Amino acid sequence: MSGMRRVPRPPHGPVAIATSPWIVVGAGVVVMVVLLIVALGAYRGRSPAPDGTQPPALPVPSAVVAPSVPTSVPSPAPVLPGISGRANGLPPSAAAGSASPSADPTAGPAGKPAATPSPSRAAPGQPAMIGRYRVVQSFDGGFIGEVAMVNTSTRSRGWTVRLEFAGGRLVTSWVEGVPQGTIRQFDDGFTYVSGVDVSPGGSVSLRFHMERAPATPRECTVDGTRCNGL
Repeated sequence: MSGMRRVPRPPHGPVAIATSPWIVVGAGVVVMVVLLIVALGAYRGRSPAPDGTQPPALPVPSAVVAPSVPTSVPSPAPVLPGISGRANGLPPSAAAGSASPSADPTAGPAGKPAATPSPSRAAPGQPAMIGRYRVVQSFDGGFIGEVAMVNTSTRSRGWTVRLEFAGGRLVTSWVEGVPQGTIRQFDDGFTYVSGVDVSPGGSVSLRFHMERAPATPRECTVDGTRCNGL
């Protein structure tokens, strides 16, 4: 009996698991198989909708649109023929007021146009041609003078201006806006006879350039009547 060797017994419990790795590997395989079976069962539970219909889509919130506010458009103002507020830039009320007969300064009673005033007539004893003397421009050694005339009679007429100074010399003379007339010089002055008649109520101006002469003449007449403005 002493010569026989005893065979050692395999360890039990945790020591046996630690010394046998194949046990750990087998347990892991079992766990993975179980998990795979659970996953397949969950996938099969999700069956497609009957008749191939798609599940209803979730409503997508649309963009919020602010309610439109109705804009009031003013009605166009009535357009009056020939005198509308749009044409002349006036408001309708002003345009309508200007169209009334009373707004026309030339309108007479009941909207009738007033008569055109006739040319002023010379009062008894008043000369037909009235002249006014003035100095237009003064400068060193001379000045520019003017005799402005108005025809107050009822017919066209010519005119003659006579100017006389205490010394000096006439350089030139001319008429504004009408054909030139005839000039005659004499000592210290000159006369100017018109080249065209002046219509009733019309006016004309004679200008002249004097050197080394006083600005106020000793004599200024139109058709023999003394000039105003002296």
